[in-house]
Amino acid sequence: MSTLEQQYLAVKARIHQACQSAGRSETAVKLLAVSKTKPATMVEEVYRLGQRSFGENYVQDGMDKITALSHLTDIEWHFIGPLQSNKSRQVAEHFHWVETVDRLKIARRLSEQRPAGMPALNVLLQVNISAEPQKSGVMPEDIAELAAGVASLPGLCLRGLMCIAEHTGDEERLAGQLRLMHELLHTLQITYPQADTLSMGMSGDLELAVACGSTQLRIGTDIFGARGAH
Repeated sequence: MSTLEQQYLAVKARIHQACQSAGRSETAVKLLAVSKTKPATMVEEVYRLGQRSFGENYVQDGMDKITALSHLTDIEWHFIGPLQSNKSRQVAEHFHWVETVDRLKIARRLSEQRPAGMPALNVLLQVNISAEPQKSGVMPEDIAELAAGVASLPGLCLRGLMCIAEHTGDEERLAGQLRLMHELLHTLQITYPQADTLSMGMSGDLELAVACGSTQLRIGTDIFGARGAH
């Protein structure tokens, strides 16, 4: 068994245990394997283990992999990095999900650039739940306005919320932020019942994220190893 396979199975086991501990069905929590900076060969190896959803932070890096792995027709590609206007066309044309929409300008560009023959692009609104000035994301009180704008655009499907949790050793503080994200999703679902996704939790806090209601975990390092290690 390769190191990559061992690491992938260990993450799957952690998620299984976290769901059991939280009294949740394992089918309610999806694993997004974050393959940023890793070669397509590693993505394909994890694909062969049964993984289908992969997250990319950089447009060109993601495009290289999408091209190299075009023979794997059921991969689901998620763009999870900051999206600049000049890179939006490639994301609109080649990805299935965008998790980092935090302003209407970007949503409009994605809508205009999504090819007519493709299914709607799944969109998550990025929320700056910790109100950190250096972080991207819409503030909680502005979610409703942005959601209304995104939901009105053709070629996009509003699927929920994502956040990058605060890097803090204060677990109670972190749990409070994650629980608030769960409440914000419930509020969003009243108007947009198709908004079924809460993307939060990474390698370091996946158990807490599952306990607080995450439906999608973004795991990179614990599957693929540290950045630069192939």
